[in-house]
Amino acid sequence: MYNRRFTPKHITVLEDGEIFVFGSNLAGAHGGGAARAARIHFGAVMGQGVGLQGQSYAIPTMHGGPETIKPYVDDFIFFAKQHPELTFLVTPIGCGIAGFHARDIAPLFASAIDVENIILPRQFVAVIEG
Repeated sequence: MYNRRFTPKHITVLEDGEIFVFGSNLAGAHGGGAARAARIHFGAVMGQGVGLQGQSYAIPTMHGGPETIKPYVDDFIFFAKQHPELTFLVTPIGCGIAGFHARDIAPLFASAIDVENIILPRQFVAVIEG
């Protein structure tokens, strides 16, 4: 059962040790949506479409369906578990420009529900805990 705060709807400032987790494209062209915010505010690097960069973490969502996104989500969850000193604020990745719904993407985060340093969006938790 999820017993933590939810990712805020709008993130403009991060505390020390907080990481903005956003949906990206494999090319790392962070031009719109949360990817643009990650580039402007949280250190996302143009040309880097995957992983930790600055105070952000990119998960590619623009290259196929949920089955192609899942390995990147799994890598992210593994990474977060290896870095308990960081708190990861997961935005509703894939649910903006990529065009998915929470019901499509949230199940990919089911194994994160009990990872204390991963903060999920309310709509993802609603789908996972259904």
